[in-house]
Amino acid sequence: MQWERLLSLKRQGDTNKRLRAEQDETRLGFEVDYDRIIFSSAFRSLQDKTQVIPLSKTDFVHTRLTHSLEVAVVGRSLGRQVGKQILEKYPHLSEVHGYKMNDFGAIVAAAALAHDIGNPPFGHSGEKSIGDYFKNGGGKRFEAELTDKEYQDLCTFEGNANGFKILTESRPGADGGLRLSYATLGTFMKYPKESLPHKPTKHIADKKYGFFQDDKASFQDVAEELGLIQTRSGKDISYARHPLTFLVEAADDICYTIIDFEDGINLGLIPEEYALEYLIKLVPHINRSKYSTLTDKAARVGYLRALAIGTLIDEAVSIFMKNEEAILGGVFDKALLDKSKYEAQINDVLKISVSNIYDSDEVISKEIAGYEILNTLLSARCNAITTTPTHYDKLVLKLFNTRSDGDYTLYQELLEICNQVSVMTDSKSVKIFQQLQGMNING
Repeated sequence: MQWERLLSLKRQGDTNKRLRAEQDETRLGFEVDYDRIIFSSAFRSLQDKTQVIPLSKTDFVHTRLTHSLEVAVVGRSLGRQVGKQILEKYPHLSEVHGYKMNDFGAIVAAAALAHDIGNPPFGHSGEKSIGDYFKNGGGKRFEAELTDKEYQDLCTFEGNANGFKILTESRPGADGGLRLSYATLGTFMKYPKESLPHKPTKHIADKKYGFFQDDKASFQDVAEELGLIQTRSGKDISYARHPLTFLVEAADDICYTIIDFEDGINLGLIPEEYALEYLIKLVPHINRSKYSTLTDKAARVGYLRALAIGTLIDEAVSIFMKNEEAILGGVFDKALLDKSKYEAQINDVLKISVSNIYDSDEVISKEIAGYEILNTLLSARCNAITTTPTHYDKLVLKLFNTRSDGDYTLYQELLEICNQVSVMTDSKSVKIFQQLQGMNING
């Protein structure tokens, strides 16, 4: 892969080539991507979507929105540091094409900002509950009418693929979705493959999938413009990751590892002494006199969190640059932090988070409720797919604000239903659940 192509400013529908050297420095195209994501309704909905603790109303806990903003900040730092070294290694990118260090930071920040935009209510359990409805629940009745890949898209509903749809799909008044630069879209695509074959290799890019069958042509258009290496062809296509995708993944890994741990301590789910015991291992140098003067628990933990994140940013940049040629060749097959000298320490932190936060009674009970809520919503909406809808079905369609424009195949209609549910906030899905149950009729 070549950086000149990977940094493409092209947007969906462009007829003329966009050159970096001709960009307005006060309104750079990659920065426009960030702005468009920030102002999108799908991004705003993340303010009421679960990061770890579903439906939590405390001051401490992160939502998908605050998590995404933090990942974008870390991603910007990663991108700028890598960009500086890339331009030193390949000076023609700056001298001939006009690219600058901050371009890399802007691309990674925008892709990182959008990385959870396709996630449904109730966190990753929401993805699983949607998939389970089609694999084992009422949605199984549609299997015979769909292709294997179409059905797999539904049975393993994937927030990353749904995010690509949200960012690129034309809607009334919005041709090309948000019309982001192809560099940002490519960086967003963590898993550049179809839903089948499922995990064909142990390569990190094959772990999940990144686009629905309905968006295959859009995906290929982006991949070909960027010059991504095609790793499978024919009836099953896949590509190597955009190199900057590894930085988005690292930013996400850093934030959820360290900040979820911080949330657990601030909520009292993890003892504070664990912060010093585990985070200190990620901090080579600490000002102990400063630490001892911090009288507030949140301030002490926040100090350690900031230092740990700084350490892991430097570590991820170092790993990226050491393996930059393998990454460009599409043969680097792990997440950056899987190659880290701090891997054992990171895993220790994650183990504590799993046992004390992710597997806590509060999280499990609310995830169970989320399953029931989303199953009820999907059931009501899918039951309204009929040639002779009942009056109740028509009411359900109105409740979901169902689009009536265009002719859809069954697969496209089912994808639209999944999208309708996925873009809901946690609170909105609870409200509709209560309405379907005949509750909260005055709400």
